[in-house]
Amino acid sequence: MNAARVAVVVVTHNSADVLAHCLESLRDGGADGVELTDVVVVDNASDDESPEIAKEADRLPVSVVQLTENAGYAAGLNAGITALRNRPPDAVMVVNPDCRFRPGAVAVLARSLQAPGRGLVAPRLVNPDGTLQPTLRRLPTVHGVFAEAVLGGRVADRLGLGELIFTDAPHDEPGPAAWVTGAALMMGWDLVDRVGPWDEGFLLYSEETDYMLRAADRGWVTWYEPAAVIEHRGGEADTKPALAALLTVNKVRLFRRRHSRIAGQAYAAGVLLGALLRAAAGQRTARASAEALLLPSRRITSLAQLR
Repeated sequence: MNAARVAVVVVTHNSADVLAHCLESLRDGGADGVELTDVVVVDNASDDESPEIAKEADRLPVSVVQLTENAGYAAGLNAGITALRNRPPDAVMVVNPDCRFRPGAVAVLARSLQAPGRGLVAPRLVNPDGTLQPTLRRLPTVHGVFAEAVLGGRVADRLGLGELIFTDAPHDEPGPAAWVTGAALMMGWDLVDRVGPWDEGFLLYSEETDYMLRAADRGWVTWYEPAAVIEHRGGEADTKPALAALLTVNKVRLFRRRHSRIAGQAYAAGVLLGALLRAAAGQRTARASAEALLLPSRRITSLAQLR
């Protein structure tokens, strides 16, 4: 059987401190076992040397797509996929620049993607110290968001209510997932053609959730494959108020899009309750999230800071 033809798309914005390591890990074993057709680095108007680092990568089929403004992750990803359409691969690996591929990870994902009905496959994500980075998610619910608000995410998870699954055991076994963290995903080209572009209106956060749920609406399965391992630094939304606010607003926006008006209002109330409780405990990111939900003007300010 011929090796799968896989293209990789990396979207950057001021990613000079991590991009070289990402590309080196891809070159030094991450893509072993597949035919790596393209590595498209889409730069969202970086102020640093991200484009130059991409151009200097050796022994990789790298091309750079330069955007004139920071249009967001989905816009960058769409631009990268557009660059592949003249010579479409079997699959597209989308990855954040703060990821590092473990040897053979791309090939494991490509083999898993070949199973009937699978449209997206996600790897096991680990932190830089090798510990598990939880990636599996349950579908959001109104009772779940209130459980998270009052009890915290880890307790809500133990009750089977929380959206994020923290426990190790589910991450040790392959299987279908409602949705997963979008730091690293492989998508079949058939799915890319049929589901269409990612929603650029999200800018950052929830765009991957939206895409996986849209794929599921069309019968595609998102599959979790822990045999493929990718290291992901991540975590900026835990420390940067503007990012935390955007994450919070977008998750509410997505829920409202897919549910009734009453359910959407209840979900937003649960998210706001959680943000207010944690803001009262002194969390700056929670305060920014609450302000973004309550005050549209603050939401616009946060968005401007990210661009």
